[in-house]
Amino acid sequence: MATGGWGPGNGPGQPGGNGPGGQGGWGAPYGPPQGGLYGPPPPNPGPYPYPNQPPYPYGPQPTRPAVRRRRGCLSFVSPFGLVGAILRSAHRVATRLFAQGDGRIEDRTVDRVQLARTVLGAAATIALILAYNVDPNRWEDAAYGGAAQLIVAPFVLIIAAPLVIIGFIYYAPPHLRPHLRSRLRAPLKAVGWYVLTLVVMGGILVPTALTVDADDGKSWWEYALAVASLIVILWGFPFFFMASLYSARSAFNSAQVHPMLPPVLTLTLVWVFAAFSLIGDGMPGGPPIVQFCSTLGGPLSVTAVALWELRRMRTRFGVTLRA
Repeated sequence: MATGGWGPGNGPGQPGGNGPGGQGGWGAPYGPPQGGLYGPPPPNPGPYPYPNQPPYPYGPQPTRPAVRRRRGCLSFVSPFGLVGAILRSAHRVATRLFAQGDGRIEDRTVDRVQLARTVLGAAATIALILAYNVDPNRWEDAAYGGAAQLIVAPFVLIIAAPLVIIGFIYYAPPHLRPHLRSRLRAPLKAVGWYVLTLVVMGGILVPTALTVDADDGKSWWEYALAVASLIVILWGFPFFFMASLYSARSAFNSAQVHPMLPPVLTLTLVWVFAAFSLIGDGMPGGPPIVQFCSTLGGPLSVTAVALWELRRMRTRFGVTLRA
């Protein structure tokens, strides 16, 4: 009876039953194989019995992954460590709520062009201020105007974005409209978090300013309001600034509805700001060509970049609204 080649075979004089060449098994179970005790020698023996060995006697040693250093308790006690921890915490929460990347197309070329447009726009603004409107208060006005636009941008989006989204969905083919409407949950959720942030900050700071008096004796609820106001000032203000920045950039996560929606909302936002600036400040000083460039240069450049981004989505990534 055959035993798979490892036991004694059926033929006389040759153990094993299934060896190569019709010879039963693979050799005697206890006898040495032919060609020496350790088999035939290598074809090209080197000067050492074990050729092609690495230089280290035990081969390459595995490298241990770098151990991440833990921050000690003293780093949070120091002023810089405490400020860094607060900013990291506010940034982490702001990105989690207002910078969700689902649906957004990551295009490094578009990001570089947008960054270059921003730098060139800032340089052009500085050049126009120095050349035609040298005013000691002009720099402060420009800084306050930029910060005001950053803070006001989410409010303008809250007011204007519903109209733009309704028109965007209406422009889509009829069979895509239910799908787009079903994806409005993410922008509405981001708007809700932003409004809730304003309500909480106002609900803490306004009663504190109206009721807490430093010269009067404080009760326990006045101390609680003072501590809550301190938390709002130290953590809430950085969080609100980052939330405004990310909300304006992502248009309240509107890319989850459709990837083409953020550029469309950016076009609306920039022209609304241009109209507000023209109505509030009027035309800047200088020749007519300078006035035209100062008033319409920014909106036109943003429009050109946004239209190019939409075209790039269609031609490079195949993203369309109407097939």
